[in-house]
Amino acid sequence: MTLKSIGLMAGIALAAMSMAVPAMAQTVIKVWSIDGANAPGIADTLSKEFNEKNTDIQIDYRIVPFDDLVNEALRAFATGQAPDIISLDNPDFALFSSRGAFLDITERAAASDVIDTSVYYEGPLNSVSWDGKLFGLPKYTDTIALFYNKDLFAKAGIAEAPKTWSELVDTAAKLTDPASNTYGITFSARAGEEGTFQYLPWIQMAGGNYDNVNVPGAVEAIDDWKAMIDAKSASQDVLSLGQWDSTGTFNSGNAAMAISGPWELNRMSTDAKFDWGVALLPTQTEGGARSSALGGFNWGIFASTKHPDEAFKVLEYYISQDERMFPEFSSIPARSDIALPETGVPLKDAALKVFQEQLQYAQPRGPHPEWQKISKAIYDAMQQVLTGQVPAQQALDQAQATIKGITG
Repeated sequence: MTLKSIGLMAGIALAAMSMAVPAMAQTVIKVWSIDGANAPGIADTLSKEFNEKNTDIQIDYRIVPFDDLVNEALRAFATGQAPDIISLDNPDFALFSSRGAFLDITERAAASDVIDTSVYYEGPLNSVSWDGKLFGLPKYTDTIALFYNKDLFAKAGIAEAPKTWSELVDTAAKLTDPASNTYGITFSARAGEEGTFQYLPWIQMAGGNYDNVNVPGAVEAIDDWKAMIDAKSASQDVLSLGQWDSTGTFNSGNAAMAISGPWELNRMSTDAKFDWGVALLPTQTEGGARSSALGGFNWGIFASTKHPDEAFKVLEYYISQDERMFPEFSSIPARSDIALPETGVPLKDAALKVFQEQLQYAQPRGPHPEWQKISKAIYDAMQQVLTGQVPAQQALDQAQATIKGITG
């Protein structure tokens, strides 16, 4: 064999060796979320982009259906098969934080050049906190406020949206017109999470909370709701329909007011053939305490991750894209330092400003590890009152006793 051929063979061998050895070892971070099941969403889109930008860390993204997410995540953590990062509905977050399932990121967040916890709305930030520590970060948020039909208000000679509970009842009565099949108001008092989502803010405005539901103002609020239902100034389907369906009554012009959230804005901009606006939820008394429901999802890193530093870098990337939440994904950032861009639709832009203001008063459902049981006690009591089975005080006293047995 000649020296030339020996050199050629050596070169081939070296090339083969270089092909067999990866140029750079990769850390794989597993992420679970509901996003991307039907259309591109936040988690799937950002994960794909992260992978295109990085070579040393790659995201293995998995879509998990909403109804399966909590139970599957609990099973995965118990068996050592949990992902590194998960996106959860905010009331479910405490279930994991309280059990030590999530990584404490308090110090990491404080040292981060990307994350500033001071800019988050209080409610969303509370939902990722437990025992004074930070176990995640808000992904996006939403809340509820009062939609109102300006045309019907003007026709009735009413200049502005009601500011107090009593004004709400009076205004609903004035705007009710059986001849045109128009109710004064619609909302969701369904026996489920949506019912609690809509009723809990009224309990909170009265000085109560999820663990103190039988305060006098909570009785007053639910009695007001029953009075509107009995007088037929509230749409008669509020006991069975969810928020999306009940707000359809407003969009069709068959209710003058609706309690609902920003997820309605695109549909309302298309379907509502009248002038409409959004106002803050009425308070118990003029200038009284405000509250609203807190919706939205959070990011959390599982404590079992073998790659906490790399997982946190992924989390930082997600957070660095928060300005895209609304323009690209129609979700409201959980931060006060991000101004929502103009959409070019005046009614929608005005409404978004009100929702951002309402978010300043939004409070989480809980946080508590047994939130699902607590929520059921609340919406069961609400349904008992609104269907006339039990007086408000009795129903809420029973709910309070049930909740005390849960919370201790």
